[in-house]
Amino acid sequence: MPTFPLRLFALLALVLATAAQAQDAYPTRPITLIVPYAAGGPSDSIARLLGESMSASLGQQVVIENVAGAGGTTGAARAAKSEPNGYTLLIHHVALAAGATLYPKLTYDTLNAFEGIGLINNGPFVLTGKKGLAAGNIKEALEYIRTNKEKATMGNAGVGSGSHLCNMLIQSTLGVKVAEVAYRGTGPAMNDLVGGQIDMLCDQSTNAMSQILGGTIKAFAVTSTTRMDQLKDLPTMQEAGLAGFEVTQWHALYAPKGTPKPVIDKLNAALEKAFTDQKVLARFADFGTVLFPANARGPAATNAKLAGELEKWRKTIKAAGFEPK
Repeated sequence: MPTFPLRLFALLALVLATAAQAQDAYPTRPITLIVPYAAGGPSDSIARLLGESMSASLGQQVVIENVAGAGGTTGAARAAKSEPNGYTLLIHHVALAAGATLYPKLTYDTLNAFEGIGLINNGPFVLTGKKGLAAGNIKEALEYIRTNKEKATMGNAGVGSGSHLCNMLIQSTLGVKVAEVAYRGTGPAMNDLVGGQIDMLCDQSTNAMSQILGGTIKAFAVTSTTRMDQLKDLPTMQEAGLAGFEVTQWHALYAPKGTPKPVIDKLNAALEKAFTDQKVLARFADFGTVLFPANARGPAATNAKLAGELEKWRKTIKAAGFEPK
């Protein structure tokens, strides 16, 4: 037998063995976790909280890098183009799924660009209104939207934001169009709601809670399928008669497509350990958000969740009549 094929076989075996050893040793240097939003926001806070815990588990520092812009798609693109070796990760929320329709000129294929590592947290939005709004409950609020249509003003935190998606789901479910007022974040939008400049805002419970409890705005309903412990008197949108209505702010951890399974498994194990960290659990309680069920938040569940949300928001955005640019 010729010696060249034998040498080639030996070289291939050496390469495979070296790759396997590298995966076993992973990680051997710091890991970058991309947050596709500015520092100080909910996604950034969750990333830093988890990064601290995962750093201890993995024995290497998880370094947060904020890559904001274009509704979270700039950071996602950066992650998608990174080497699939486990040293560049991405945390993202529902906007990753919606962005596939909202931004048709993306440089990556959302469904096929990432490997799911694990689902993290899930929290509702709250449909709120200005203090002077005539509506006093969710049924009256929905009737106000149906009756006033484009005369009704609803704020959002920008294209692709959770509040924007919530507004579109309300419009597509009710079959009406309202006047949407875009802001650079929910902070300015909430300020105008408190000031009576807009009629309504669909905001994350974590952001809206203080204003609701302070009585500066009205709260009508939560957008999850079950009521919130912190706002037990508020019904769900489904209880108000909007069958199948659900929009939550959920986060997940991803790696670039092609990242080896042993590396994904190590990252998932570190994430799961973070979920037993009392500091993490206490902060999640403060945020008004909950973990996904332990038996339904692994890599496969993450990939399935992203696929399902991609389809859901494609239909919703189309039904709402939104024209991507």
